[in-house]
Amino acid sequence: MTKDLTQLQILTELEPVAEQNLNRHLSLAKDWHPHDYVPWDEGRNFAAMGGVDWAPEQSKLNEVAKAAMITNLLTEDNLPSYHRLIAEHFSQDGAWGSWVGRWTAEENRHGIVMRDYLVVTRGVDPVALEQARMIHMTRGVPSADGWGWGGFLVNVAYVTFQELATRVSHRNTGRVCDDAIADRMLQRIAADENLHMIFYRNMCGAGLDLVPDQAMAAVTTILTNFIMPGFGMPNFRRNGALMAKHGIYDLRQHLEEVVQPVLKKWNIFDRTDFGPRGEQAREELAAFLEKLAKDVLKFEEQRDRLLAREAARGIMQPV
Repeated sequence: MTKDLTQLQILTELEPVAEQNLNRHLSLAKDWHPHDYVPWDEGRNFAAMGGVDWAPEQSKLNEVAKAAMITNLLTEDNLPSYHRLIAEHFSQDGAWGSWVGRWTAEENRHGIVMRDYLVVTRGVDPVALEQARMIHMTRGVPSADGWGWGGFLVNVAYVTFQELATRVSHRNTGRVCDDAIADRMLQRIAADENLHMIFYRNMCGAGLDLVPDQAMAAVTTILTNFIMPGFGMPNFRRNGALMAKHGIYDLRQHLEEVVQPVLKKWNIFDRTDFGPRGEQAREELAAFLEKLAKDVLKFEEQRDRLLAREAARGIMQPV
């Protein structure tokens, strides 16, 4: 029989693992500077400084790239909300506190560099962007407790999949921008997100070893209720649909590039250490993944038909 531990007991038991993975992260993370990824010579004053305000024709980005850049940036902007949730459910002491601080500082660079790039290149309307930022950050993100997701295990499971999903989204956004500078910037951000994912993946994996049933239930809860961290931002559904339609982040990528690799790393479907509760959660997850695989095919069939109709009407598609 597997034993249940309190949140404090789990954090205490896993702190040596957190310290080991913090040190691993610090040995691999590369310092970089946002100003090195922005084409400052393209910048010019806006009307308040005697220049010219933004107009749509100034942007070199196609509509898909604009939607993806805005969605990715507003996601990064909500860092204070994520920091609060992580700090509440991890700890602010020892290796946990050091990780939370380091992770927050690294994530903050992403918002800095993306906003600087978009404002300098006039890639999107800066007024509309600021209005959306104010709305999104004022709303924050729903507490995990609000969905019945409270506790360390549920939160560490979520950020494992979320960091990997964000990495995929940044990487693919760079490809549709048709700008080598934007692509380089977003590849740099994606590399950070991958290292963050590895830390959280290792911590959740350690949780599975420590309390298999509790952790398996947490993983199943997250994956069967998964939403991207930008949920609730202005135009999230529209922009998310546009990104899925053009392969920046769609159901197949979610399943094959995010969910399946992590579950394989944790050896979820070959583990023999689950009790009845863990087995039940694993069976629930297996049924969900089977349905998700079918949903992938349905989505792609619908997308292919839509793109074919648009092509027949002569609507240009982003490369």
